[in-house]
Amino acid sequence: MNISIITIGKLKEKYLKQGIDEYLKRLTSYAKMEIIELPDEKAPENLSEIEMEQVKEKEGERILSKISDDTHVIALAIEGKMKSSEQLAKDLDQLATYGKSKVAFVIGGSLGLSSAVMKRSNDSLSFSKMTFPHQLMRLILLEQVYRTFRINRGEPYHK
Repeated sequence: MNISIITIGKLKEKYLKQGIDEYLKRLTSYAKMEIIELPDEKAPENLSEIEMEQVKEKEGERILSKISDDTHVIALAIEGKMKSSEQLAKDLDQLATYGKSKVAFVIGGSLGLSSAVMKRSNDSLSFSKMTFPHQLMRLILLEQVYRTFRINRGEPYHK
């Protein structure tokens, strides 16, 4: 399986990079992993609704340019579906079973994802109703992807 994480913004925090690197290393025996970092759109603090949409659209165009037609896209969004680790594992297993070997998880910038990205997505996933920094979401997502492979292979993993 080829799994991409397409994300807006650079990762600066060393401790997050270390955690991400650890999970990427663990995942090499299960899947081909790729993290695609795209620049965020520079914007002042106080944006109007129209300006916020423009920022999301520009970031969305960058995201969509990295997604091929045969990729199954899962958007991370607060309004997405909440799933258990076991359900996510089952979903990824079914994708692989039915020939969807390219999967992209998309993490938007601080304003979220554009409507065009949400429309292109095959599924949306929420980890919580809470807001998390998108840099931290990368680490949480990688841990969950690792967990799904352990679950699907019947390998032990802390519950």
